[in-house]
Amino acid sequence: MKLFAASVRLLRILLVVIRYRIDDLLLDLPMPWWLRPARFLLPWRWIPRRKARLSRGARLRLALEGLGPIFIKFGQLLSTRRDLLPPDIADELAILQDRVPPFSSDIATALIERQLGAPIDTLFARFDRKPLASASVAQVHAARLRTGEEVVVKVIRPGLKPIIDQDVAWLYLLAKFAERASAEARRLRPVEVVDDYAKTIYDELDLLREAANSSQLKRNFEKSQLLYVPQVYWDYCRPQVLVMERIYGVPVTDLKALAEQQTDMKVLAERGVEIFFTQVFRDSFFHADMHPGNIFVSTRQPWSPQYIAIDCGIVGSLTPEDQDYLARNLMAFFRRDYRKVAQLHIDSGWVPAETKVNEFEAAIRTVCEPIFEKPLKDISFGQLLVRLFQVARRFNMEVQPQLVLLQKTLLNIEGLGRQLYPDLDLWATGQPYLERWMRERLSPKRLLKDVQAQVEQIPHLAGMTRELLEQMSNPHRDNPPGPWQRERRDEWPLRLAGAALLAGGVAQAAVAAPLLAVEAWPAGLMLVTGLYLIVHR
Repeated sequence: MKLFAASVRLLRILLVVIRYRIDDLLLDLPMPWWLRPARFLLPWRWIPRRKARLSRGARLRLALEGLGPIFIKFGQLLSTRRDLLPPDIADELAILQDRVPPFSSDIATALIERQLGAPIDTLFARFDRKPLASASVAQVHAARLRTGEEVVVKVIRPGLKPIIDQDVAWLYLLAKFAERASAEARRLRPVEVVDDYAKTIYDELDLLREAANSSQLKRNFEKSQLLYVPQVYWDYCRPQVLVMERIYGVPVTDLKALAEQQTDMKVLAERGVEIFFTQVFRDSFFHADMHPGNIFVSTRQPWSPQYIAIDCGIVGSLTPEDQDYLARNLMAFFRRDYRKVAQLHIDSGWVPAETKVNEFEAAIRTVCEPIFEKPLKDISFGQLLVRLFQVARRFNMEVQPQLVLLQKTLLNIEGLGRQLYPDLDLWATGQPYLERWMRERLSPKRLLKDVQAQVEQIPHLAGMTRELLEQMSNPHRDNPPGPWQRERRDEWPLRLAGAALLAGGVAQAAVAAPLLAVEAWPAGLMLVTGLYLIVHR
């Protein structure tokens, strides 16, 4: 980080905090007694100040807008959790979803022409200079192609990268300092979390990546009644410009409009949960920026409502191992099988291997039992996660960076679903899908597919084995020995290795399936390799 630029950015953050009196909001929060004197150590608080003319929500929103995209993203996430925020703050932060102040249309037009290499009038039959929407990273203009299709043109805000560079550099600095200063911070792995967030925010600056994500998501939900994704017009896409189909729908937070068209709100909320589970477990490819500004509802069939998703700049995925552990944890968790939850955490490496299962099980039960006394529809997953993380500190549980986006998306889904249908039972909606997915994982068709994937690896493994054998049998292939060394070739190490492989192959064949079965190919490979090493001259 360049020292001067970093210092200027830090001063800018401090000035915004002072201007909008964000310190008042922070100091009003509950805090330990030893932090309370901090309010007297801030020099600007010694100066008498007039009463604030703006509400606390408006001050917080304006401060986040002034600080740039990373802070705006944080405000967007907060805006979806009305169950955790006072209504006045939640209403103001909701403005950040798609009503961030736009930048100049002249600048947007010049950037589009430079990226696409032609004048606006040549590219489009119509181009609306007034932005249709404006967000933290880009703004959108309506247009019509020469071929007649109605589209939207998304263009990246100018000058974002230097600001993001400085903010990310400060986050890295704070994360590294926290790791060195606190064992508790090391458990949370802040540097890895910042690294994942930095990758995510930088990916958003490349609209070609967003276009590719949109195409993949559209393909995953082709002909689906759950979710529609607009078409991308690739001929007009560049790193800083994206052109895609214009959609017409009701913003998901416009409850009045949804009620007027007689939308089935229960079905709408439940389908949001089903979309989440489908993306995470079926596709391992999920839209990870599902704040309300990116979600619309189709007006075609209010009795069977369909979501419309835009802005696929942030997507997440899980490995098969993470999918498996997550699904089994959720199933055990809602069945109140706390011992299995504890064992799964240990098996997956989320807590240290030396953790005592009985103690961890008891700690999880202490947190969960009071919560499960409520109806499931009244359980807040956000509050539950906070409680579980507090308990996990005792057992040195580490934050899993690959699950951060998933947790954020789940919080968005829960917050959105509760706005649409306050009686939403997230678990009753997701449980049938999750159970079906786990059954399909163990179906003969899926097992056969896994075996086929292993068989496909045989040529590769055979090639590696052949190369290894050639190197072992001729260790001086690339560096031939001198004439005085050629008569002495010690072959006993190769024969010893062959005997070990032969013994291992016999042992594995004894407990495996019949030797001619596909599953027994590793034993057969060990037998053949061992024999070759023993008899080879």
